[in-house]
Amino acid sequence: MSIVLVGVNYKTAPVDIREKLAFADESSLRRGLKVLSQIELIKECLIFSTCNRVEVYVYGEDAGLLIEKVKDFLSNFHQIPKKEFERFIYIYFDRDAVYHLFKVTSSLDSMIVGEPQITGQVKDSFEIALSERSTSIIFNHLVNKALFVAKRVRNETKIGENPVSVSYAAVGLIKKVFEDLSKKSVLLVGAGEMASVAMRHLIGSGVKRVFVTNRTYERAKELATEFKGVAIPFDNLKEALKNIDIVLCSTNAPHYVITEKMLREIMPQRKYKPIFFIDISVPRNIDPGCDRIDNVYLYNIDDLQDVVDSNILERKKEAEKALKIIDEETEKFLHWIDSLKSTPVIVSIRNRAEQIRQEEFEKFKNKFRELPSEVLNSIDYLTQSIVNKIMHSPTVALKNNSSERELLILAVKKLFGLDSDEE
Repeated sequence: MSIVLVGVNYKTAPVDIREKLAFADESSLRRGLKVLSQIELIKECLIFSTCNRVEVYVYGEDAGLLIEKVKDFLSNFHQIPKKEFERFIYIYFDRDAVYHLFKVTSSLDSMIVGEPQITGQVKDSFEIALSERSTSIIFNHLVNKALFVAKRVRNETKIGENPVSVSYAAVGLIKKVFEDLSKKSVLLVGAGEMASVAMRHLIGSGVKRVFVTNRTYERAKELATEFKGVAIPFDNLKEALKNIDIVLCSTNAPHYVITEKMLREIMPQRKYKPIFFIDISVPRNIDPGCDRIDNVYLYNIDDLQDVVDSNILERKKEAEKALKIIDEETEKFLHWIDSLKSTPVIVSIRNRAEQIRQEEFEKFKNKFRELPSEVLNSIDYLTQSIVNKIMHSPTVALKNNSSERELLILAVKKLFGLDSDEE
C-alpha cells in the first residue's frame, strides 16, 4: 500500500494550466472526490485546490498504477488531454508525499513563506473529504498530523512574524510608532491597490476612524463605504491633514500631492502632534522634504521594500528550523503507519491467547462446580491478568521494532501457529 501525490503548483505550471486543472468551487471538489473514490485500487483520497496549486493525494495498492489512475482522472474530469499537463506535474510517494503535505500545510511551500491562510485551506479541504467519506484511518491521521505540524511550526518558530509584503510591512512600521491603533485616525489618499490592502490590515488591527480622499469623489465614496469611513473632497486634503494620525498615499499623480510647504503650515496647528506617512506611489506623491519636519515620519516604497527584503531573510532562517520539525514529524508518522503492519498479528495472538484462556477456564469450572461464584470471578480475573502480562512483551516488540518488524511478524506467526488468513 502506498501514499501517492500527483500535483501542479505555481513553481511547476503556468496559471492557464492550473486554471484548467483547478476544482474551482466546493461542488466541483465534492464531485471530484466522488469520482476518485470509485476508482479501483484507490482506498482513500484527498484533493487540495487553490489558486497556486492543485494536488491529488491517494492511498492504495500499486503506486505506478495509482499515478496513471490519477492522471486519467484529471484528464477526464476536466476534459483536458494528458499531454497538455503531464510535463508540469510533480509526483511524490510515501515519505516524500507526507513530507510535502507537511511543508504545504506549514506554509513552507507557499509563494509567500509563512502566510497563514494555507493551513485553513488544507483544513477546509479535509473537512469536505470527511463529509464525502473519501478518507479513512490513514489520511485522517495524516491530515490531522499535518495540522499539528503547522501548529508546532507556528508556535516554535517566528516564520509568520516578519511581514513580507509591502502592505503588511507598512502596517508593521505603523504599529511600531502607535501602540493603540483604535484611537488613531487614518486617511487613504488615492485608490492604489497596495495602500487599500494596507488599509484593510489596519482596520483588522483595530483602526476605527477611517477617511478617504480621491480626485474622483465618487471613487472616494465607494472606498469609504467599503471601509465604513468618511469620504473627503480632494480639495480639502490640506485641511484634513490637521487632524489625521496616519496617511496612506497611492495615487497616479505625476507630482507631489503633499508638499513640505503644506506640512510646515499645518504642523503648528497640529501642535506638532506626530503624523505618519506611507507613500506607496510610483512616482512618489509625498515630498521627501516632509521627513525633515519634526514629528513627521515618512516612508516610501523603497523603504518598505528594504523591510520586506530583510524580513524575507529572517523567514528563511526560521524556515530552516521549521524544516527540522517537519522532518521529525514525518518520521513519527512513518513509524506509526509502519506499526499498522503488526496490528493484525497483535490482534490474532491476543485472540488466540484469550480463546485458550476461556477454553481452559470453562474446563476448570466444569471440574470444580462446587466453587462459589466469587472464587470463580477471582480466578477469571487472575487468568486475564496472566494473559495480559504474557502478551505485553510480544505486543511492545511488534509495535516498536520497526527495523525488525517483518522478521518478528514471521516469528510470531510461526510460534503461535497463526495461518496467513488470520492476518
